[in-house]
Amino acid sequence: MSDVEQLKKQVDEQGQVVRKLKGDKAEAEVINEQVALLLALKEKLRIANGGDPNDKGGKSIQPLVLKTPKGTKDYGAKEMSVRSDIFSTIVNVFEKHGAVTIDTPVFELKEILMGKYGEDSKLIYDLKDQGGEECSLRYDLTVPFARHLAMNRITAIKRYQIAKVYRRDQPAMTKGRMREFYQCDYDIAGTYDAMIPDAECVRVAVEILTNVDVGPFVIKINHRKILDAIFEVAGVPEEKVRTISSAVDKLDKMPWADVKREMTEDKGLSDEVAERIGRFVLLKGGEDLLSELQANPELMASKKAQEGVADMVLFFKYVKVLGVLPYVSFDLSLARGLDYYTGIIYEAILVEENVRPTEAQPTATKANEVKDGQDIDESVVRVGSIAGGGRYDELVGMFLATKGKKSKKNEVPCVGISFGVERIFSIVMSRRQNAQLKANRTKVYVISIGDSLIEERMRIATELWDAGLATEFAYKVKSNFKAQMNHCDDEVIPWA
Repeated sequence: MSDVEQLKKQVDEQGQVVRKLKGDKAEAEVINEQVALLLALKEKLRIANGGDPNDKGGKSIQPLVLKTPKGTKDYGAKEMSVRSDIFSTIVNVFEKHGAVTIDTPVFELKEILMGKYGEDSKLIYDLKDQGGEECSLRYDLTVPFARHLAMNRITAIKRYQIAKVYRRDQPAMTKGRMREFYQCDYDIAGTYDAMIPDAECVRVAVEILTNVDVGPFVIKINHRKILDAIFEVAGVPEEKVRTISSAVDKLDKMPWADVKREMTEDKGLSDEVAERIGRFVLLKGGEDLLSELQANPELMASKKAQEGVADMVLFFKYVKVLGVLPYVSFDLSLARGLDYYTGIIYEAILVEENVRPTEAQPTATKANEVKDGQDIDESVVRVGSIAGGGRYDELVGMFLATKGKKSKKNEVPCVGISFGVERIFSIVMSRRQNAQLKANRTKVYVISIGDSLIEERMRIATELWDAGLATEFAYKVKSNFKAQMNHCDDEVIPWA
């Protein structure tokens, strides 16, 4: 480690000491002593970075580092053209299914978001208190939507929303894992007959992923009640259900041996219980798996299992009618770690060519564990899920509960699915690497041969604009003919 790096580390450590003392409200004399040490270290760091030792003001000019914050990026004109096409495709499908759009604030009261995301709550960005309210950047669009329903007493709506969300995750930029990214959500809120809206959500997902051409994909499905019944039958203590569920959800990234080790060594589950869980969660298939579960008397003795299996019987019947059964895989390892799911859950993933949806999918290559602040090795990270969602019948009611007591009359059943645009975009861009990308929408470029024809070009461009045609011309009185033609070629403008 270089001297500068060592000094930076010492400054960071001393800064933490000062912040802790201030947070603990230590004596002023002790705080002042530690602040003096911090200032001395900063002065040493300034000089080590090339500052003037005689400049006691400590304000030497440092070169400005031009970069975006970690986990964010700029998009150029050609990239934005592709993204615009993706958004347009998604919106067209949403609106074809009758959805309307809403908007919600980019930040919410912290208490609205907390307690909804399980172990992922640690990824929420908290904002500095600026005026008496503790706020956080939204983690997803689902919880703000539920808050919107509860606040406005809306009991039925089919809505979509496209907006940015924020997660303090370890980014893998080329794979679409970012700290700031767009989500496209489609949700159906209201009381309807079982599994009809749930099946339509899968139809919407298939239409979108097919139309944007992400390549072969499968939509994994499971039911939270079936998963809870498996834990119940296996003997998982009630207080460990959600944390064990979170471990099971990692089976697409880790082999069973590693997941089992996390259950037993990290989360205190007995080896026998973990083995019983494994006999179920490693199963996947289609309607045949449903029949296998129905034939298991131990599982079907659970009321939760009976309700979940009954839902899945209806679901398979409806997706068959909607023409999307070939894309569905019933996967008992799918858990989705968010705490608010109550019924069916979905996750769309890419699959290898020539692999049927109901067959075992290749497990994602495991990345080395990283500590906060370190970079992740993107070469060993797959794109992962490109859409996910499920049923959350109790989330709206949580906001309307009085004195902590839930009431059925306050519940607004909801089901929805969310598409990760950044991941879809990274896939689409990789598939278009050799294609000619057009950044603009220009159809006609008005050119001239000879001098002083700028006014004629402007008149023709005006007529074309009035006719609704996307048109450009050179902003020079005397424009070189070859330069004009080259511009047409560079910008892929078809007519000149």
